[in-house]
Amino acid sequence: MTNKPLQEERMRGYFMQATKELLKGEGLKSINVRNIAQQAGYSYATLYNYFRDVRELVFLCVNDFQEECAAEIKVKVKDTPEGTERIQAITEAYIAYFVQYPSVFNLFFIEKLGDLGQKQPAANLIYTFLNRLCEEDWEHAVWAQNIERSRADETKTALNYMACGMLVYYMNRIQPADFKEFMQIVRKQVTLVMKSLV
Repeated sequence: MTNKPLQEERMRGYFMQATKELLKGEGLKSINVRNIAQQAGYSYATLYNYFRDVRELVFLCVNDFQEECAAEIKVKVKDTPEGTERIQAITEAYIAYFVQYPSVFNLFFIEKLGDLGQKQPAANLIYTFLNRLCEEDWEHAVWAQNIERSRADETKTALNYMACGMLVYYMNRIQPADFKEFMQIVRKQVTLVMKSLV
């Protein structure tokens, strides 16, 4: 039996981790074959043995960042009752994650999708992320809390745009400058959106 699949997975992991570190630290502007290879500790030609190009790596990092975000959120909301209450908690934790990682926020919400590779799949992945995080709780809200599906769908859309808009304001330091105050405003806005369900 050969160790080739294991070695390939390990090498892909090194390049993925290097790309994620660069994205978190300096953002998409720092992403090129040479920087990734240097960060990973390998020659830039080696990268092409495992990935089509840098865009594929960035697209895979979007997936990884979403998994990382989902894992953090799961821990934060584990004791919150399911349904609308947990949807609110997930939305707040989702916003807090992107404040914690400004370069990831820029990658998801500011950078042009053409720079991410696989333009349409990347757009769908990013646009549906908050809905996917809340999917089980939306189902619970519809069935157990007797919320009309059409109202739930409208509220999902409102939450999605509200979260993105509030992040853009805060991340550009337009309003407010204080994180604690920002999260209080977030909580109030999420509560207002969720109240539209009834």
